[in-house]
Amino acid sequence: MSFNLDKITRENVKGLSPYSSARDEYVSDGSTMVFLDANENPFENGVNRYPDPQQRGLKAILAEQKVIKEENILLGNGSDEVLDMLFRAFCEPKQDNIITLPPTYGMYKVLSGINLVENREVLLTNDFQPNVEEILKTIDNNTKLLFICSPNNPTGNSFSTKAIEELLNSFNGLVVIDEAYIDFSSKESWVSKLANYPNIIITQTLSKAYGMAGIRLGICIASAEIIAVVNKIKPPYNVNQLTQEKATTRVLDKQAVKNEVSEILAERSKLEEALKTVSFVETIYPTDANFILAKVDDATLRYNQLLKKGIVVRNRTTQPLCANTLRFTVGTPEENNSVINALKELSN
Repeated sequence: MSFNLDKITRENVKGLSPYSSARDEYVSDGSTMVFLDANENPFENGVNRYPDPQQRGLKAILAEQKVIKEENILLGNGSDEVLDMLFRAFCEPKQDNIITLPPTYGMYKVLSGINLVENREVLLTNDFQPNVEEILKTIDNNTKLLFICSPNNPTGNSFSTKAIEELLNSFNGLVVIDEAYIDFSSKESWVSKLANYPNIIITQTLSKAYGMAGIRLGICIASAEIIAVVNKIKPPYNVNQLTQEKATTRVLDKQAVKNEVSEILAERSKLEEALKTVSFVETIYPTDANFILAKVDDATLRYNQLLKKGIVVRNRTTQPLCANTLRFTVGTPEENNSVINALKELSN
């Protein structure tokens, strides 16, 4: 494998100079200054000033926690913005293609359509693992991105480390490993192997384990060279002040996050055990996430029955390899007891 970032970066992006905002040109050092450079409303209300366009304070904390450098991090308005920027930085519309591995997170396909980039789908195997041989056959000279969601949504399982390593070593494009659910997994994050693979991009989020879905904060981790390319097209103030403040408070409260993850994992085990006793549940798939995918006799029927009992789960029956499956997010103990009771009533 001979990875060359310059060869896969779009020509128009190579020549771009990122927009330089007022807050890029002068960064406050904490001293009292009169800021008359950004055409802001001068009357203080907590958000009258533009936020730090590089989110330096938050990046410093994340870099320390993840044992990487700040130059390896780019933050976005949710992971979806990060993913979209990867398309716009590296994929030439109507020319290049990406590879996705259904059943998987649906936004990859949506973003390929928005950006006029061909999406080549290679189904997972029957045990929900990457079909490495078929993936390598599908790659051509215009394949720029390979999306790997591990732990995978909607199946919940983690992918084989050996399979991912083979793809990283064999593909000349970028391998995007979506780790939205990594905090619930016993597997080590691929961030620990960042230095080993020049073509790896890891995306993470504060929406799941950190409980910050409402603030929309996505994390992109890659080599400094890759981050520099994506920074060229990043909107100048994409992560707002309130998001930066809430995210900073939350990531510093490591013990609270750890406690919540531990409780979710305990509740996941409880829910798994309960599902085993439900007569219409046929298969409970292994999970490394904060949800459980289960095959039932009739997913649409059971979904509607649960709705009538005031419980909303996700019907995944339309997804490849997921016929008659329901996805149960692990809730609070009280919420999980409600779904367990409802399932028992329907099972009788």
